[in-house]
Amino acid sequence: MMIRSLSLAVLAGLALQGCMFAPGQYLDTSDIGKEGSPESSRVELIPITPKLIAQNAATHVSSSVPAELLAFKPEDYRIGANDVLYITVWDHPELTAPSGAQQQIDANGRLVRPDGTIFYPYIGKLEAAGKSIEELRSIIAQRLTQYIDSPQVDLSVLRFASKKAILSGALVKSGPQAITSSPLNIIEALGIAEIDPINADLAGLTLTRDGREYRLDIDALNYKGSQLQSVFLKDGDLLYVPYNDRKKIYVMGEIVTPQALKFKTKNMNLADVIGSVGGLNQTTSNGNALYVIRGAENMATQPTKVFQLDAKSPTAFAVASQFELNPQDIVYVGPANVTRWNRLISQLVPSASIVGTGASAQNNLRD
Repeated sequence: MMIRSLSLAVLAGLALQGCMFAPGQYLDTSDIGKEGSPESSRVELIPITPKLIAQNAATHVSSSVPAELLAFKPEDYRIGANDVLYITVWDHPELTAPSGAQQQIDANGRLVRPDGTIFYPYIGKLEAAGKSIEELRSIIAQRLTQYIDSPQVDLSVLRFASKKAILSGALVKSGPQAITSSPLNIIEALGIAEIDPINADLAGLTLTRDGREYRLDIDALNYKGSQLQSVFLKDGDLLYVPYNDRKKIYVMGEIVTPQALKFKTKNMNLADVIGSVGGLNQTTSNGNALYVIRGAENMATQPTKVFQLDAKSPTAFAVASQFELNPQDIVYVGPANVTRWNRLISQLVPSASIVGTGASAQNNLRD
């Protein structure tokens, strides 16, 4: 009986020393910033306050579209190899529809050959590639005057196939899109391809043109004054929408639903993140222990920043809504002291029972 009482007294004494032996995660910030501590050179503790929000806003650099992309203006469409033309000569159906009027209109189209030429009755071989629709129409009409009195000629492109931009990545319909006589801007192209809203990184769009890469922010479409609709695609452009599987925010600790959130846009604030995971656990969390850990992936080369928000009052989330997060940030909510105490006790009680059982067995053997 004496051994059992002594064991319980020792366990109780350990509990009374505080929660240093409590299970689970706990971020102790008491040594951060202290001279001589291991964390002093590797970790920087920064309170999240209205002053910090103002400083971040003052240094924010808004994204813009490069001037050279805005300077490009599509010219009149130039016919190219593999385009299919439809040539109409009024009152001369044998020239307009040589396969017969009952045939599909495609059957009467004229394919521009790989060498850029077409064959047309009476005229023969014609250089079509590189000419505008109006230029080629005018040439055909002028040459037909030798055989037809005042020919009325019309020309259109049935199928645009000589010029295209390639779209790939987190899209529903990736692949080539034809550059036609109607200028195609980035917004229209993405609308046709349909962005995958779940898996796309909307802030990481890449346009590759003439060997140079341009990073563009699709999410900027949501803001006034966006210029993306003024960026037109041209033949040979590559448009890539990256996936967001490698851009995440890790939310853990005393919250309702710990998880890794995909970073879909350029801007994601702390209040958005906390709300997305169901909020703080109201029975176990410490409102003063809401941290954002930034730069953990680069600890070997530069200090890690730990931002702390005092969120005991719900009004603190007004500040949180203005604190922008970065991909790979870790959001951690620490446990309340009573939570750590309860967890410690929950492990001490089974231990005490085991010790007590052993002591009783030993006493029984002595008896």
